[in-house]
Amino acid sequence: MMAATRPEVLRLYRKIFRLARKWKSSSGLEEKTIEERQYIVDEARKLFQKNKNITNMETIHQCIEECHARTEIALHYGIPYPRPTHLPPMGLTGAHSKVLRTQETMRKQAKPLYLKSYDEI
Repeated sequence: MMAATRPEVLRLYRKIFRLARKWKSSSGLEEKTIEERQYIVDEARKLFQKNKNITNMETIHQCIEECHARTEIALHYGIPYPRPTHLPPMGLTGAHSKVLRTQETMRKQAKPLYLKSYDEI
């Protein structure tokens, strides 16, 4: 990791853990709050551990942008889990058809920034 991005990544890491410590569930239930706090901490640890060896600056910046987007969405909606994406029309086709490959390409292109690493965990 380049020296300029290291402090930024560490600030993000601390910001996520502060967010988890202060997190309150939108339902108001204590057990739900604890569950959501634990999810935030576990998700952050998994993703930061998975991405710790990335050296490509473009990929690092994409990961930073994804982190910003996910924290802002979580704060805005009050839900720490990623919002689901919907399949494009005709999203369920035969297993070996040419249409399936087209649909896979469309899904990859339509995947929002905040879900880029979610399926890879």
